[in-house]
Amino acid sequence: MNPEPTQTPPPQASLSNGGSSLLPLSAMGTWLGPQGKHYVCGSIAAFTNILVTFPIQKVLFRQQLHGVLAIEAVQQLQRDGLRNLYRGLLPPLLQKSTTVAIMFGLYQDFSRVLLDRAGSSGIPELVTRSFAAALAGTTEAILTPFERVQTLLQDHRHHGRFNNTAHTFRTLLTEYGVRECYRGLVPILLRNGPSNVLFFGLRGPIKEQLPEATSWAGHLVNDFVCGGVLGAGLGIMFYPLNVVKSRAQSQVGGAFRPISEVLLTVWRERGSSLAMLYRGAHLNYHRSLLSWGIINATYELLLKVI
Repeated sequence: MNPEPTQTPPPQASLSNGGSSLLPLSAMGTWLGPQGKHYVCGSIAAFTNILVTFPIQKVLFRQQLHGVLAIEAVQQLQRDGLRNLYRGLLPPLLQKSTTVAIMFGLYQDFSRVLLDRAGSSGIPELVTRSFAAALAGTTEAILTPFERVQTLLQDHRHHGRFNNTAHTFRTLLTEYGVRECYRGLVPILLRNGPSNVLFFGLRGPIKEQLPEATSWAGHLVNDFVCGGVLGAGLGIMFYPLNVVKSRAQSQVGGAFRPISEVLLTVWRERGSSLAMLYRGAHLNYHRSLLSWGIINATYELLLKVI
């Protein structure tokens, strides 16, 4: 199994009229170097995705937090008003743009370093790349405070207490300290490492099973399908961890409860029903399908033109 993305880029000139419009991007690629462009492409891909899917994420968050139906979550957002629809946008914009940059960039860097070190050791390349993916995912958890602030700004129960991103950070730091910003860290760590391993390990093989693309549009569609299918599947697999994370991070102050205790509380509140625990999973599936399709397709496209 080859975990590397299967890239067979068409001639760059086919992406524009005569290719002249790509000169600034090509110059940027030269300036960034072969490693640096993975960070930039990942960041831009995530930025594009967040702008498109943020309202869907807010509906999903309400379902994860309160266990309500999608229509009720939408009605809550309608009552909040249009001015609050993009409330809390800045934290995920900063967080996702940075974490996806780290995800793709560090995966490439860790893979290069580990493969060099393990060259003559006999360790299978798949194992080395899987370890690189897990390291990249674990490093992403440094940015947990952004997810923490996003949770508080999206929770309507905190609308009267926290005004914006800067105010929320300032309140948490001055009143509770840095540790409070990392509430919910454990489920994020349990989610990021394994999901990265599966994403990078399966991305290449899945694309190989798709019809061979003969144009840049065909590559774009294949990359979208590959990223979307993986994102949707992983979103369902790790959905309970996101439910626990949302519940833990909606609390301000007080004791840090173990992940098992939070999960048990949610399980009991939702009538010990697996269906209730997974409430919102169908929306998460479609959002992840769209989000990771956009991220993967945009990332691969930018790699070809930068």
